[in-house]
Amino acid sequence: MKKIGKIFALLSLGVLGIVLVLLGLAWITAFKPQAIESVPLLTQGEAPKMKAGQPLKVLSWNVQFMAGKGYIFFFDMPGNKGPDERPSRSSVEQTLAEVARVIQAENPDVIALQEVDDGAARTDHEDQLARLQAMLPKEYNQSASAFYWKVPFVPHPRILGSVGLKLSILSRYQISSARSILLPQAPHPPVVTWFQFHRTILEAHFPLQEGGDLVVLNTHGEALIQDGVVKKQEVEFLANHLQTLSAEHPWWVLAGDMNMLPPGFYTRIPVAERVWFKPEFDMGALYAKYSALPSLAMLNSPDSLQYLTHFPNRIGATGLDKVIDYQFYSPVLTVESFHVRQADCLKISDHMPLVASYLLPIK
Repeated sequence: MKKIGKIFALLSLGVLGIVLVLLGLAWITAFKPQAIESVPLLTQGEAPKMKAGQPLKVLSWNVQFMAGKGYIFFFDMPGNKGPDERPSRSSVEQTLAEVARVIQAENPDVIALQEVDDGAARTDHEDQLARLQAMLPKEYNQSASAFYWKVPFVPHPRILGSVGLKLSILSRYQISSARSILLPQAPHPPVVTWFQFHRTILEAHFPLQEGGDLVVLNTHGEALIQDGVVKKQEVEFLANHLQTLSAEHPWWVLAGDMNMLPPGFYTRIPVAERVWFKPEFDMGALYAKYSALPSLAMLNSPDSLQYLTHFPNRIGATGLDKVIDYQFYSPVLTVESFHVRQADCLKISDHMPLVASYLLPIK
C-alpha cells in the first residue's frame, strides 16, 4: 500500500508539474495588448492621397471568418449548444470568392472588415486578409489590422486549438498611420483573461493632399449579454473617444459590428433573439451625439426592412431580423448614398455589408 501511495503521489506531482508548465507557457505566449499601440501598415505599392471635396465610398462588413451561412456554430446558441465547430475548407474558399465579388461590384475606396481569421485552427491557420487582398484589384494595396483574439491554444472542448481574429482596413488610398485602442474589458481572473477576446478599435489615418487627415475607425463590440455593463461602457467609450478625436481630426467615420441594437429596437426583434440583448443596453449614447447609418429615420420608415443587417445563425431563423452593424460619421461629412446590401449576401455571412458614400468637404 505504501508503494501504491508513493506512485500516486509521484503521479500527482507529475500532473501538477505539467499543469504549471502549461500555465507558464500560456502566460508567456498570452496576447497582452496595450491600451493604445501602433499597428504596422502593410503596403504593396504606391497609393494616392485623398483630397478635399472628393466622394468617399466606405464598405463595412463582418465577414464571419469566411465561414459562409451554412452553419450554426456552438457559440451561436445559448449554452454553446450549436452543432458546428468550424466551416469546411470548400465553404471558406467559396465565401472568400463571394466576398471578393461583392467588394469588386461595390468598388469602395475603403473597406472595414470584422472577424477576419489569421492563424486560427478552425480556418486552417490561414491569413484571410492576405488571401482576400490577392483576389482584389491591385489598387487595394494599403492595409492595417489589429488582433482582438489571439491565443496559441484554447482548451475549450469545442475549440482545442489556436485562435486568431482581427479587424482589418483595406484601402486604395494612402494610410499614414494606424493604431489599436482597447475598449473596456470584461473582468476575468488572470488565467481566464489569457484566453478571452480583447475588444479593440482599429484606427487608421488617411492623409489629405491639402494637409490634415481623415480617420476611419473599425470595431467589433462585446457579444455576451452577461457582460451588458461592459457593452454599455463600450458605447460610452466610443462616444468619448470620438469627441476627443474630433478636436484634432474632425473628419472621421466609425464602422463596425457593435453587437447592440438601435434605441427602441428591442421589442422589434424575435423573442428567440432577445436572449442576447437587454432593452437598457443599446446604441442610444452614440445616436444621441452623432449621425448614424442606418439613421433612426430610416429604421422608423415604411422601408425599414431594407436596413436590417443581421441574419442570425439560429435554429428556426429564416432571415434578417435586426440591426447591430453601423457607420457613424463626422458632422462635417455629407452622406450622398447608403444601402445595406442584402439580396445577394444572405448566404455569405450572418452580417450584411453596409455601403455608404460620403462627400468630403472643401477646405
